[in-house]
Amino acid sequence: MSDLKQAGTFNIGDHQVTRMGYGAMQLAGPGVYGPPKDKSAAIAVLRAAIEAGVDHIDTSDFYGPHITNQLIREALHPYPDDLTIVTKISAKRGEDGSWLPALSPEELIRAVHDNLRNLGLDVLDVVNFRSMHGLHGPAEGSIEEQLTVLAELQQKGLIRHIGLSNVTANQIAEGRKICDIVCVQNQYNLAHREDDALIDHLAEDGIPYVPFFPLGGFSPLQSDTLSGVAERLDATPMQVALAWLLQRSSNILLIPGTSSLEHLAQNLAAVDLVLPTDAIAELDGIATRT
Repeated sequence: MSDLKQAGTFNIGDHQVTRMGYGAMQLAGPGVYGPPKDKSAAIAVLRAAIEAGVDHIDTSDFYGPHITNQLIREALHPYPDDLTIVTKISAKRGEDGSWLPALSPEELIRAVHDNLRNLGLDVLDVVNFRSMHGLHGPAEGSIEEQLTVLAELQQKGLIRHIGLSNVTANQIAEGRKICDIVCVQNQYNLAHREDDALIDHLAEDGIPYVPFFPLGGFSPLQSDTLSGVAERLDATPMQVALAWLLQRSSNILLIPGTSSLEHLAQNLAAVDLVLPTDAIAELDGIATRT
């Protein structure tokens, strides 16, 4: 079993976590909607992650909706003292599974209470506000109104820390004028590196960056270069992609998701993989050819 602490630790607010976490999105049904095909398997994956040393789980009550949070509660409650659960709000699901904005103060407050109830918590460790100005990536637009609502809930003791997701550097700067921002979660991987400068800027300020879709999204990264490096290192392409992220910057925290025990073990084993300099140089070229 891999020792996840060898990948290092980083703080999300006052929570110190190992840099290899777990994302719960894939525990819901197809399209992140409805219940999982195998509920017992989903619960087994969550418990195996904790047993392996994972102390950072990323979730949202709009996964399912409500499904993943209810699974997390059933599998892990009462929670280990060192477990940090990060959730996100700003969306809701239509009856057809569509993703709809939920940005009014009333919707944001309801979302926080839904997360509290379904996770079985009195206070949420971290709530990420996901900007909806851009559906397929960050886009400029003020987030002041929504963050002010979250800051008020924080002052009431329902939220410990606030983070941001799907945001631009300007939105992060706007957010930091309203409250402490303890993490940023955007799309980033070998092939999508628009946030390179942002990651370095956040590292200087001690703020963790959490890439979602670290393996490319619902369709895994397809690259002959990645496959070739993986074959040479006797690793899977997923492990190489995760190891590259771990070596990219010490403030990057990973949340790869899976509903498979086998894939969970493979993902966690990426902490054992040290990429040599020549392999990193090859992998760095993927983004320029994509």
